[in-house]
Amino acid sequence: MGRVMARIAGAFEHPERDIPGRSLESVHLEIAAGALADAGLTPADVDGLFTSVTPGGPLALAELLGLANLRHVDGTDLGGATYVAALGAAARAIQAGRCNVALIIHAGLPRQGVGLRGAPPSPTLPFEAAHGSTLIAQYALVARRHMYEYGTTREDLAHIKVAAAYHASFNPNALLRRRVTVAEVLESPPIAEPLHRLDCCVTTDGGGALVVVSEEIAASLGRPCPGILAEATTVRHWNNGKVDLTVTGAARTGPEAFAAAGLTPGDIDYVSLYDSFTITVLTALEDLGFCAKGEGGRFVRDGALHAPHGRLPCNTDGGGLANNHPDRRGGMIRAIEAVRQLRGEAHPELQVPDCEFALVHGSGFSLGSRASAATAILCRGDVK
Repeated sequence: MGRVMARIAGAFEHPERDIPGRSLESVHLEIAAGALADAGLTPADVDGLFTSVTPGGPLALAELLGLANLRHVDGTDLGGATYVAALGAAARAIQAGRCNVALIIHAGLPRQGVGLRGAPPSPTLPFEAAHGSTLIAQYALVARRHMYEYGTTREDLAHIKVAAAYHASFNPNALLRRRVTVAEVLESPPIAEPLHRLDCCVTTDGGGALVVVSEEIAASLGRPCPGILAEATTVRHWNNGKVDLTVTGAARTGPEAFAAAGLTPGDIDYVSLYDSFTITVLTALEDLGFCAKGEGGRFVRDGALHAPHGRLPCNTDGGGLANNHPDRRGGMIRAIEAVRQLRGEAHPELQVPDCEFALVHGSGFSLGSRASAATAILCRGDVK
């Protein structure tokens, strides 16, 4: 097994999913306070800040949070992969001596109309949207091609939503807590065929934060601090039409992360997979190596994703399909649930027994056109 790069000392997910009458600044303050309290640290201890698109950028956020001792700042935006990639960026900054305590933070209020302010539209948007190539249409294109190539069915995709809804039923903070059946997923209104309403993620307010620290600081805190073993990031795009729609960036980041961690897919006890749509999960399972290409449908049909005893428990908080998807940056919440599983702090009905290794994967923007991908592999705090 590879060496631990850094450790996660604190994690906090905002408990609310609809936050009217509040400012984005107040939500940032709550999230930062929650994560630092969980780590047993203060703003004065933070010397690294990692965020994404936010009003005023990292500078305004640093001032708001009272971070006066920063030595390293990163405002990279990779869409839904941002905060998975940030785990690796923070760990590498700590290894390089650029900081010792890194705060990774995200907040958004899209349900209040306060979203990704300052994020310019893609230069391709006017050309693609004019022909109906919207975000969800591009994901639908991936799903349709996967069905054509491998015989995947809408029923296969529905099993992913069913697992997410089952897990969310145990989460008191989840936006959607009602369990659903395969038939209900199939009968929900079409959005962009073959994707229907229940194949799509929710939109929520809120966010979360992680505190990544050096080994020395982790040892001084006296609490379980899961380790970051590896992280890999890539981008994938149309490439002038030379693209296989069924293959995602995970086909590159997965093998790279496993090699760096000295592990294989068979070693992973739990996965947190970004689930903007059901097809996002299916392709990630294949490209990360948990099943062969084209076998994703068969893999999920037998309840493989259900915790605690499925073959590969996935998104035990309910994921973006049922629990929380703040401002189209779902990688943060996926990482937080992986930390809970490794600490043994997931819901008792869904806690994976003896959870030692977890994988977190985020994807950003659109699988059907241009997308980012980031894969991180974490280990339990007492693994050396």
